[in-house]
Amino acid sequence: MSYNDRFIRACKKQEVDRVPVWYMRQAGRYDPDYRKIKEKYSLLEICKQPELAAEVTMMPVKKLGVDAAILYSDIMNPVASIGIDFDIVGGIGPVIANPIRTAADVERLKPIDVEGDLGHVLETIRILNRELDVPLITFAGAPFTIASYLIEGRPSKNYLRTKEMMYSEPKVWHELMRKLGDMVITYLRAHMAAGGKAFQLFDSWVGALAPADFRKFVLPTIERIFAELGDLPQPKIYFPGVSSGELLPELGGVKADVFGLDWRVSIPEGRRRLNNGAAVQGNLDPTILTAPIGVIESYAKEIIDQGIQEDGFIFNLGHGLFPEASLEKLAELTAFVHDYSTKAIRLRGGKETSHV
Repeated sequence: MSYNDRFIRACKKQEVDRVPVWYMRQAGRYDPDYRKIKEKYSLLEICKQPELAAEVTMMPVKKLGVDAAILYSDIMNPVASIGIDFDIVGGIGPVIANPIRTAADVERLKPIDVEGDLGHVLETIRILNRELDVPLITFAGAPFTIASYLIEGRPSKNYLRTKEMMYSEPKVWHELMRKLGDMVITYLRAHMAAGGKAFQLFDSWVGALAPADFRKFVLPTIERIFAELGDLPQPKIYFPGVSSGELLPELGGVKADVFGLDWRVSIPEGRRRLNNGAAVQGNLDPTILTAPIGVIESYAKEIIDQGIQEDGFIFNLGHGLFPEASLEKLAELTAFVHDYSTKAIRLRGGKETSHV
């Protein structure tokens, strides 16, 4: 079986013959075949069936031709192992039965047991490691984003309770960050041992913080996670989520190989703000996928032209796919990114090499 390593090479800022592409939430509700599976099983039920979770993970690789797979899972999965009772409720998202509100609540959180409680996730990774001809990206939710669900009890628009704990009970907050950081480190290390080829830390909602608060209440834990996983050879991605452009200058000490950008910051500006020489990933606004394919391609062209000015660029969205996205348009977009970037790299003077 041939193996497409363009994504890994781009993460490492090595030469590629075309820009690699994958999409956040690429295994999901825009796919009619996935919707049929969801008629029988919930998200959490799929996750607990390794063969089925592996099948869903591989669907977009086969249908779209993307250069990487991302594990079908949910950022909330590991919190069940530390003592959180939750469900994924349709139309709402994660709903927590026992929210974290006090020091005692934080104290009762226990260390994660990946093999004992989440062996099905590791088995899914092992299956995919055998079956895929592209790299498998695994992932975890970052501590702030996970904490926002645990404290609020469900998705929030203003993170009122979360910020209240940060500002009013900083010792409690930092202890929660420590425990969630430990959870993430243990969980992702197990993923890589099981066969993951890269991982992404999703911090979807941390853009709700001012840079000074991010620096004080969150950044030390992010730096610790990447530092403690620094011995792993697999590429490491940090995605600071939506509206995070003002946080990019704070990330110089984060030892990630790749940083994800949302659509509010251009690729050149994102690189300038990061100022750390890392690869970047992004950053098409997902809602552009509602437009005619010609419009989509014009936006993608601009992003590719910006991205290939330096080595180390991965085409992606600025946030995850939504249910109304078109499978056909995504396949066309993927082919466009591959075809256009191949020509653009040649014109730029890059040498054509084959990695398939």
